[in-house]
Amino acid sequence: MLLLSPYLNFNGNCEEAFKFYEQVFRGKIEALARYGGTPGESFVPPEWKDKIMHTRVVFWNNVLMGSDVAPERYKEAQGISVTLTLNDVQETERIFNALAENGTVQMKLEKTFWAERFGAVKDRFGIPWMLNCETGNSGQ
Repeated sequence: MLLLSPYLNFNGNCEEAFKFYEQVFRGKIEALARYGGTPGESFVPPEWKDKIMHTRVVFWNNVLMGSDVAPERYKEAQGISVTLTLNDVQETERIFNALAENGTVQMKLEKTFWAERFGAVKDRFGIPWMLNCETGNSGQ
């Protein structure tokens, strides 16, 4: 079995982001480990002991993982997008709107020549997403 799983880096707000993703994607956080009390504690400032060393949320048949990285090592995501391919227009719209809340819409969600809906957004945590709905199922 092959599973490709994006691993997202955050600047201290990983826990907030993954609780948000758990809700948006109707998934479940299956792992959440903090730096404090682990060998990883030596890689972050002392005030970061409660920050996230590793977490993962599972939704549908997907795994999304992430962690907080030390401030001097953090760089906002560039040159990459996490892409979701869906088959329901209403679900695509719901997820896109949730990701866009307090984020930046880079391309509004709309019908294109290749998809029933396509849009791009950078969420409130600085993560770029592309949503692609391949069928016309409107949930009706």
